[in-house]
Amino acid sequence: MEELEIVGQIIAGKVAHILIREKTDSKIELGNLLVAESRNGSLILQVHNLFYGSQVSQEVLELTAGLELEGRGGSLEFFDESLRNYVLAEARAVALVSGNRVTIPKALPDFFSSVRHVMNEDLRFMDVPENTAYLGKVRSGSNVLDVPVRLNAQDLFTHHVLIPATTGRGKSNLVKVLLWSVVNDDNLGVLVLDPHDEYYGGRGKELGLSNHPDAKDKIKYYSLAAPAGTNTLVINLKSIMPWHIEELFNLTDPQSEALYGYYFAHKKDKQWIEAIFKDERPENVAPMTAAVLQRKFKTALGLDVNEQGDLICYNRAFSATSGESTLSEMIAALESGMIVVVDTSRLSDKAELLIGSLVINEILTKYQRYKQETGSSGVSKLEDKPVVSIVIEEAPRVLSADVLSQGGDTTYSTVAREGRKFKIGLVAITQLTSVIPTTVLANLNTKIIFGNEMASERNAIISSAAQDLKEDYATIGSLDKGEAIVSSIFTKFAIPIQVPLFDDYVAEYPSRGTPEDKHDIHLKPNRRVV
Repeated sequence: MEELEIVGQIIAGKVAHILIREKTDSKIELGNLLVAESRNGSLILQVHNLFYGSQVSQEVLELTAGLELEGRGGSLEFFDESLRNYVLAEARAVALVSGNRVTIPKALPDFFSSVRHVMNEDLRFMDVPENTAYLGKVRSGSNVLDVPVRLNAQDLFTHHVLIPATTGRGKSNLVKVLLWSVVNDDNLGVLVLDPHDEYYGGRGKELGLSNHPDAKDKIKYYSLAAPAGTNTLVINLKSIMPWHIEELFNLTDPQSEALYGYYFAHKKDKQWIEAIFKDERPENVAPMTAAVLQRKFKTALGLDVNEQGDLICYNRAFSATSGESTLSEMIAALESGMIVVVDTSRLSDKAELLIGSLVINEILTKYQRYKQETGSSGVSKLEDKPVVSIVIEEAPRVLSADVLSQGGDTTYSTVAREGRKFKIGLVAITQLTSVIPTTVLANLNTKIIFGNEMASERNAIISSAAQDLKEDYATIGSLDKGEAIVSSIFTKFAIPIQVPLFDDYVAEYPSRGTPEDKHDIHLKPNRRVV
């Protein structure tokens, strides 16, 4: 049992603003978790502000400092130093722990109560669900406790995740840790659109998901430069439909009508895109409109025709002759609970989003159908299907207010708003939370918040969090690399965490063996707040 060291005493305050005097030679930090014992149990407090206090009036302090600075002598020896000046901490009560029961505090702690730093034993209330996603360890200020923070993987991914942070704070590192922890979860499939080719690893690069002992069976990787044993990224043009294209461009009504004109004219052979470039115009399509569509396809997808009039795909991710099974293979992998990583680092934004839209539309359509169909057990077929989540970086490209105002809902915003009903979730990574509409943010029920100095971004994050974080405004600005706050509908309070470096996390993962061998401290079931 750890020694109970008293670090302060409650001397005043009100709800969410409990005032604590720091004990001399102790150290209370911004973000510290403290514990005050009461008749009803242990009250966990979180520090959100620090300031100085003194028994000497401000005028006397200023005079004494002036005398010392100007070399004229100044002393406050008439009070003992440890009593004269001190630090005050402002905290709020975030959880009341009584045995294994945890509730939201509804009363003030006992007046003049002593407080101490939180210990591992204080967090024993975290339960253990069967399926888990690892986020890091509990952090109290700058001190990291040996208490893993996990959430139920199906709950977490179905109800959507937002990861907001400025560059260099550890977003990508967190995603790698999170994905690694759920590789063996057969009830979860994840589509990862990777614009920097940083998640899979291999080929002499830093560690990635390819280093997982079960990568061969549980991870599919698609790339234009696919290493041996992985998959070449190539999608047949016949897989692309007009509604996919409408999401990429802000089309006029005549241009949109022309798309569908080509599509219906070639619905049987599915060569409607080729028809646009071969100038096989339906009667109601003007030459100018056809020329505009050709230009948009050429710019976004790298399509053109050669001197012989044959369609050429300069972007190797698309083909008129191959890649007919790519989309169905991706869908099958997701339905079997695998992680599908698509390297889009060599593609334009438009091409990347089109590929994501193709996969998401297909899986959403299938899951909607499963929900309506009854299986052999008498319940919806959807009940037997794994949760599917989509990881998208630079989320404002598809979720910003500007994008949605131009073309209405995108596939991604549809998933954010309605995907939960069909076991499909979204992991949105962004530096600019403020440009995403509040109606979308409200549906992203878990937010893993990294450091951010921008006032507008902090306000947007705080206003849409699952818990009241208005007192964490300064704390969010002070978070260092790898430090984060988890605000979720699945936790009783916003949990400060330290995300481990991915390389360190992987180093602790045992080599291939029995399922029991694989579950070390970082891969044991989650201690979930109940």
